[in-house]
Amino acid sequence: MNKVEAEFSNLVKAFRKRHMGKGPSVIRTTFCKHWAICEMEGNLSPVERFIVSGGTDGKQLLRGARTEMVKELYRSHPPVEMEALLGAKFVELFVDIDLEKDFAMSVFVFDQDIQRKFS
Repeated sequence: MNKVEAEFSNLVKAFRKRHMGKGPSVIRTTFCKHWAICEMEGNLSPVERFIVSGGTDGKQLLRGARTEMVKELYRSHPPVEMEALLGAKFVELFVDIDLEKDFAMSVFVFDQDIQRKFS
């Protein structure tokens, strides 16, 4: 990770902690063209880990909440700190999580080639 990718990781962690009560314990960010790709470990709270251990219904609800609610969070609270760091406008967010592994991926899409800008 270069310096700006590391700063971006810190902003993601702070944003999630501020809005969700807990941020991931580890984030690795890679810039690829217009994307900031974040690999995140240690996302789940103790209560969420308990739900995962309980069965399929809880997992489906939690996975839906962890993907759709995170996307809605970024729509309703645009990540202005990320935009300021990158000098680019946030466009879209794609999210997925593997609950058993407690591993998530977020792909932030911006309106400029941030890889070229910061490589």
